[in-house]
Amino acid sequence: MSSQTGNVSRSRGQKHQNVTAFKNDKYGASAQVKKAKSKVHDGLCQHCKDVLEWKVKYNKYKPLTQPRKCVKCLQKTVKDAYHIICKPCALKLELCAKCGKKEEIVIPLDKKEEEVEDTSQPNKEKRQKKRDQEEEDDDGDFDDLGFSNDDYDSDS
Repeated sequence: MSSQTGNVSRSRGQKHQNVTAFKNDKYGASAQVKKAKSKVHDGLCQHCKDVLEWKVKYNKYKPLTQPRKCVKCLQKTVKDAYHIICKPCALKLELCAKCGKKEEIVIPLDKKEEEVEDTSQPNKEKRQKKRDQEEEDDDGDFDDLGFSNDDYDSDS
């Protein structure tokens, strides 16, 4: 058999090749797929980051429903799927949050948290300005509908 262990001397290429690549949002992205795609995998080594990106790409990523127990502090503080160490412990000990090895962290945890805080403030300000503008527009009379207050006063 060609799939037998140790049989690596194969003479021909792959028999069946996919024409199109797999798309995890082919029939419209569900909320779970959207959330998985938008997740930033921080505090991980390059290998673990690649593994999680593969899981998201091929629709194998399953989010965590309840917090898991951290292997370092033994508290239920692990909020991310496939992680074994909570973010504070991983940051303090400089370990990969998924495999627990002391590898080079690709996207550090502390930088990501600062970026999230910085990006969330302008969005709040934009939403507040938009609400204020909508309230000012709503305060006006019904002049934009073609009715005036004089029409209603003469009917009575």
